[in-house]
Amino acid sequence: MKPALLIIFVIVFAAACNNNKQVDRSDPLTSGRGFIEASLKGDYKTAEQYLLKDSTNMQYFQGLKDFNMKLDAETRRGYSDANIIVDSLIAKSDSVDVLYYTNSYKNKPSKIKLVKHNNNWLVDFKYTFSDN
Repeated sequence: MKPALLIIFVIVFAAACNNNKQVDRSDPLTSGRGFIEASLKGDYKTAEQYLLKDSTNMQYFQGLKDFNMKLDAETRRGYSDANIIVDSLIAKSDSVDVLYYTNSYKNKPSKIKLVKHNNNWLVDFKYTFSDN
């Protein structure tokens, strides 16, 4: 009986140590807000779960992480404490939406594109850096 309890303990402990919490990607607004909030807080593991995984998106995302790591502590805290202000969510098609927003720290208009992929709404981050 003791070996069975030990195995259960190890499984429960391993599951508790795994910090990959599930994120809700069921609609574009939830996914967009989740990505923005995690990014502002510097929680890149969570933010990455909302990201459409392609080489260009991953390069831009790495650039975002590198840039933010170079910010001073006060600026990082400002972003972390910021609120997301959604201006609009525009449906471009049944599988593409664009979320226009600002944050209360910088108040600079921004946008992200969300695409429906395998029934999940994911951030196509490269759109943020284009004029499309």
